[in-house]
Amino acid sequence: MRFSRLITAALLSGTLALGSCTGYQKLLKSANVNEKYEAAIKYYDKGDFFRSGTLLEELIPLLKGRPEAEKAQFYFANTNYKQRNYVLSAYYFKQFIDTYPNSPLVEEASFLRAKSLYRDSPSYELDQTNTITAVETIQDFLNSYPTSQFKAEAESMSQELQKKLENKAFQSAKLYYALRYNQAAATALGNFTTQYPGSVYSEQADFIRLEAQYAWAKESIEARQRERFQEAITFYQHFIDTYPQSKSLRAAQAMYDDSRAELERLKNVPEANQPTTSATN
Repeated sequence: MRFSRLITAALLSGTLALGSCTGYQKLLKSANVNEKYEAAIKYYDKGDFFRSGTLLEELIPLLKGRPEAEKAQFYFANTNYKQRNYVLSAYYFKQFIDTYPNSPLVEEASFLRAKSLYRDSPSYELDQTNTITAVETIQDFLNSYPTSQFKAEAESMSQELQKKLENKAFQSAKLYYALRYNQAAATALGNFTTQYPGSVYSEQADFIRLEAQYAWAKESIEARQRERFQEAITFYQHFIDTYPQSKSLRAAQAMYDDSRAELERLKNVPEANQPTTSATN
């Protein structure tokens, strides 16, 4: 008896779905703009964003000049957002903002455009051009609507994206050292600490910069070593002053001691072996 009821329920559900599908297909073929618009709004309210969006996309050019056009365009942009088509939703929200700059929905559209770009931001390993665009768009939103109900969420999104960019910058700079491009690593890590003061990666970045500078000095031609070991000592002094409790102090001290020893040795190097303006190694 129970199995029979389940079959009956399944058949009834299938019949209703087929009827719904048939009704939707008729709507797609219908030339009745009002009927299509009402159906699109109903689908939207029920959370059927695919069907709503399909109907609205057809209706938007037909609704030009009518009061329904504004709502239709906003809803269409949002159907793309709800379906995670973030590139499209960002585009259509921007189109809505440009078309209806005085609409009461512009603030929400601006926020959802920013959120679309936030959602489209790739993982930190990939190119971060889209992330930078998202950060700029979120900041534009916060500047335009400083008391918005969406302010807290927008700020949270911005902070998350900033952390991603920070991580990307650190990992990229650190990669130079992993590849033994020591000069480039020392420069990149110095730039990182300047751009992101107080970063969670600051201690690690400063230590790797010291390692890179020390390694660069060691591998340099003798004529260039004096200035590069001296720079390593400067990096060491900054490191111990900034992170007196660091777990890397012993390793830093070892590099410092060897750099001092190398400088003592270089005191006996004849001046003729010192660098000329054309020397680069």
